[in-house]
Amino acid sequence: MKKTKAIVTRNAAELAKTLGLTAADGAEIELRSELNTKIAEVVARKGLTHAEVARLAGTSRTRVTAILNRNTKNVSTDLLLRVLSALGYRAKIRFSRAA
Repeated sequence: MKKTKAIVTRNAAELAKTLGLTAADGAEIELRSELNTKIAEVVARKGLTHAEVARLAGTSRTRVTAILNRNTKNVSTDLLLRVLSALGYRAKIRFSRAA
Protein backbone atom coordinates (compact mmCIF):
# COMPACT_ATOMS: atom_id res chain seq x y z
CA MET A 1 0.00 0.00 0.00
CA LYS A 2 1.34 3.41 -0.99
CA LYS A 3 1.79 5.88 1.84
CA THR A 4 0.26 9.32 1.40
CA LYS A 5 1.71 12.48 2.86
CA ALA A 6 -0.67 14.78 4.71
CA ILE A 7 -0.65 18.41 3.69
CA VAL A 8 -1.62 20.93 6.35
CA THR A 9 -2.84 24.41 5.49
CA ARG A 10 -3.50 27.07 8.08
CA ASN A 11 -5.69 29.53 6.20
CA ALA A 12 -7.76 29.98 3.07
CA ALA A 13 -4.87 31.47 1.08
CA GLU A 14 -2.67 28.44 1.78
CA LEU A 15 -5.55 26.10 0.96
CA ALA A 16 -6.17 27.82 -2.37
CA LYS A 17 -2.47 27.68 -3.26
CA THR A 18 -2.25 23.99 -2.33
CA LEU A 19 -5.29 23.21 -4.48
CA GLY A 20 -3.92 25.23 -7.40
CA LEU A 21 -6.59 27.91 -7.11
CA THR A 22 -6.20 31.64 -7.56
CA ALA A 23 -5.79 34.16 -4.75
CA ALA A 24 -9.30 35.38 -5.57
CA ASP A 25 -10.63 31.86 -4.99
CA GLY A 26 -8.87 31.84 -1.63
CA ALA A 27 -10.49 35.15 -0.70
CA GLU A 28 -13.90 33.76 -1.65
CA ILE A 29 -13.32 30.62 0.42
CA GLU A 30 -12.39 32.76 3.41
CA LEU A 31 -15.40 35.08 3.07
CA ARG A 32 -17.89 32.24 2.66
CA SER A 33 -16.37 30.34 5.57
CA GLU A 34 -16.65 33.38 7.85
CA LEU A 35 -20.27 33.94 6.81
CA ASN A 36 -21.07 30.28 7.43
CA THR A 37 -19.42 30.32 10.86
CA LYS A 38 -21.31 33.43 11.94
CA ILE A 39 -24.66 32.03 10.77
CA ALA A 40 -24.11 28.78 12.69
CA GLU A 41 -23.02 30.72 15.78
CA VAL A 42 -26.11 32.99 15.74
CA VAL A 43 -28.55 30.13 15.10
CA ALA A 44 -27.08 28.15 18.01
CA ARG A 45 -27.08 31.16 20.36
CA LYS A 46 -30.69 32.03 19.52
CA GLY A 47 -31.76 28.39 19.71
CA LEU A 48 -33.57 28.55 16.37
CA THR A 49 -34.70 25.53 14.40
CA HIS A 50 -33.77 25.08 10.77
CA ALA A 51 -37.40 25.67 9.82
CA GLU A 52 -37.51 28.96 11.75
CA VAL A 53 -34.34 30.21 10.05
CA ALA A 54 -35.71 29.17 6.65
CA ARG A 55 -38.96 31.06 7.26
CA LEU A 56 -37.09 34.19 8.37
CA ALA A 57 -34.77 34.10 5.35
CA GLY A 58 -37.38 33.09 2.78
CA THR A 59 -35.59 29.93 1.74
CA SER A 60 -36.05 26.20 2.20
CA ARG A 61 -35.27 24.26 5.35
CA THR A 62 -33.07 21.98 3.21
CA ARG A 63 -30.85 24.90 2.22
CA VAL A 64 -30.59 26.08 5.83
CA THR A 65 -29.64 22.56 6.90
CA ALA A 66 -26.93 22.51 4.22
CA ILE A 67 -25.56 25.84 5.48
CA LEU A 68 -25.55 24.72 9.11
CA ASN A 69 -23.81 21.46 8.10
CA ARG A 70 -21.21 23.58 6.23
CA ASN A 71 -22.23 21.96 2.96
CA THR A 72 -22.42 25.17 0.94
CA LYS A 73 -21.13 24.02 -2.44
CA ASN A 74 -24.51 24.73 -4.04
CA VAL A 75 -25.40 27.72 -1.83
CA SER A 76 -24.73 31.19 -3.21
CA THR A 77 -22.92 33.88 -1.28
CA ASP A 78 -25.98 36.14 -1.62
CA LEU A 79 -28.11 33.50 0.15
CA LEU A 80 -25.56 33.34 2.97
CA LEU A 81 -25.82 37.14 3.27
CA ARG A 82 -29.63 36.99 3.18
CA VAL A 83 -29.74 34.39 5.97
CA LEU A 84 -27.32 36.45 8.05
CA SER A 85 -29.48 39.53 7.52
CA ALA A 86 -32.64 37.63 8.44
CA LEU A 87 -30.95 36.73 11.71
CA GLY A 88 -30.44 40.42 12.45
CA TYR A 89 -26.81 40.81 11.41
CA ARG A 90 -24.93 42.61 8.65
CA ALA A 91 -21.66 41.65 7.09
CA LYS A 92 -19.03 44.35 7.05
CA ILE A 93 -16.30 43.82 4.52
CA ARG A 94 -12.86 45.36 5.03
CA PHE A 95 -10.44 45.96 2.21
CA SER A 96 -6.68 45.54 2.54
CA ARG A 97 -3.80 45.07 0.19
CA ALA A 98 -2.98 41.46 -0.60
CA ALA A 99 0.25 40.22 0.91
